[in-house]
Amino acid sequence: MSDRLKITTPLTDDVVKSLKSGDKVLLSGYIYTGRDAAHKKMIDAVNAGEELPFDVDGQVIFYVGPSPSRPGRVIGSAGPTTSYRMDDLTLPLLERGLKGMIGKGQRSDQVIEGMKKNNSVYFAAIGGAGALISDCIKEVEIIAYEELGTEAVRKLRVEEMPLIVVIDSQGNNMYMTERIKYSRED
Repeated sequence: MSDRLKITTPLTDDVVKSLKSGDKVLLSGYIYTGRDAAHKKMIDAVNAGEELPFDVDGQVIFYVGPSPSRPGRVIGSAGPTTSYRMDDLTLPLLERGLKGMIGKGQRSDQVIEGMKKNNSVYFAAIGGAGALISDCIKEVEIIAYEELGTEAVRKLRVEEMPLIVVIDSQGNNMYMTERIKYSRED
């Protein structure tokens, strides 16, 4: 995997700006999990003027609801969740400094504009590869909303998690460019 860029969290503005759509990366450091229910609670906290369960500035959120861990493992299967489900709840986090999101699937134009404005990046993890991804997760700690079960916010320590930059901070979007590249005109 020598053709992959090695990056570490927290992400700086310079690192985010250097990432281009199509780049293959190996991400290490701490990241946070959050899906629909956790995002709703976080945005409710923002709207109420309350603190978030973690400082999102420079951080990465992985859209995942991991399965329970097997004996001897820190986490079960950890495959990405379809990201557009968080689109209506993403802008306030980008405005507070969130630098990266990991999931699968397209993002709304509103989120892409928010990424450009706030210098953020969207990574794709391989859907259906939850067992492979879980091998990159070395530590897990539930830090908020434990009552949500698999949707609780977790702090994960990851080592060389394989990802692809799908949408970069300039709005370049592989979901669009690759579709155009491979479309056929009859």
